[in-house]
Amino acid sequence: MGREITIHINNREYRVASGNSHPGLDTREINSRYLHIIRNEKSYTVEIVEAVHAEKTFRIKVNGELYTAKATDHFDALLRQLGMDKTTASKAYDLRAPMPGLVLEVKVKEGGQVQKGDSLLLLEAMKMENILKAPSGGTVKKVCVTRGDKVEKNAILLVIAAGENTA
Repeated sequence: MGREITIHINNREYRVASGNSHPGLDTREINSRYLHIIRNEKSYTVEIVEAVHAEKTFRIKVNGELYTAKATDHFDALLRQLGMDKTTASKAYDLRAPMPGLVLEVKVKEGGQVQKGDSLLLLEAMKMENILKAPSGGTVKKVCVTRGDKVEKNAILLVIAAGENTA
């Protein structure tokens, strides 16, 4: 069975899989830049013009017409489900509780600088301790919880201004 990805082009969603994992869709990789797709008895030649793998974005030509595409996978779907899919897209973002739990420790203070991957908060949920980390760097604008607070799923824990410096 082939690997499946979801591609968004002009706000339309397409699911593409290598091999014959979907009825009515046949994909064949010609080489590292070209893909041939047959869907509903129509033939499409896809050329990857540019790929930015870190952002999962692509500039592709489909039968000679240029498009910008964004690929998503099951990890992106999980982040979207947890409300964490747009955390790095805006200037300021809210760090939200991925599940109901008890705040055991807040590791940052208002005005403090954080780097991507820094530990921000310790949340106990289902008898497990979960360290919530910064998805990007920035300045902590607001701490909305304190030690001992019980929080619900999607509760705002911190507000961080992405990329800001206090210097």
